[in-house]
Amino acid sequence: MMLRVDGFNTFYGDLQVLRNFSISVASGEILCLLGRNGAGKTTAIKSILGLVPPRSGKLLLDGKDITRLPAEQIPRQGIGYVPQGRRLFKELSVRENLEIGLMTRKSGTAALQRALSYFPALADRMNQQSGTLSGGEQSMVAIARALCVEPKVIMLDEPTEGLMPSMIAAIRDVVTRLRKDGVAVLLVEQRIDAVLAVADRIAFMDQGAVQAEFSVDAVRADSSIVRKYLGVGHG
Repeated sequence: MMLRVDGFNTFYGDLQVLRNFSISVASGEILCLLGRNGAGKTTAIKSILGLVPPRSGKLLLDGKDITRLPAEQIPRQGIGYVPQGRRLFKELSVRENLEIGLMTRKSGTAALQRALSYFPALADRMNQQSGTLSGGEQSMVAIARALCVEPKVIMLDEPTEGLMPSMIAAIRDVVTRLRKDGVAVLLVEQRIDAVLAVADRIAFMDQGAVQAEFSVDAVRADSSIVRKYLGVGHG
């Protein structure tokens, strides 16, 4: 199973934001899309989801061209999404938020139980209003909601932002388990330290395009790569 983006050119009005943007991520693989603020990472995800459709380029899922599908159809193909800032329905309970995920593909109780198996702590919070949870717990709900789609591919936009170290570690564990379970994971981040522990490959993005791609081992071994593409050192 593979998600492949081929040559996306995406615009906001007359402003071109993605320039021949291309990536691929396979089942059981974690690809990190890494870049500074304004590099085009979130637009890339929105283009994949059909929220900001590309003017040209192709989106292939398992070889099937799904580029022109309307935005509401894309998740039904098995593409889960965890937006930056979680974006829960805060006045709804945890259960109601998860049921919204289940409705996407008309998934049943088994999908809900599988999603909750990643976050056992949520079982005791099902009737709690989402807005009253801690930031870390809200992140759990957002990821569990995406898992209710029973995704073949899951895209996470800065999932560790603003979280305590213990919760960051918990989310890393979940992402690693998703890889083991054969899900293709696209992880969007702007901090190298957030991804070195989990990524298989790192695609450095700037000015709306992938500038270079490396295995995580190559990046770990050569700190000049991070300086070159992010303009920062790392410890």
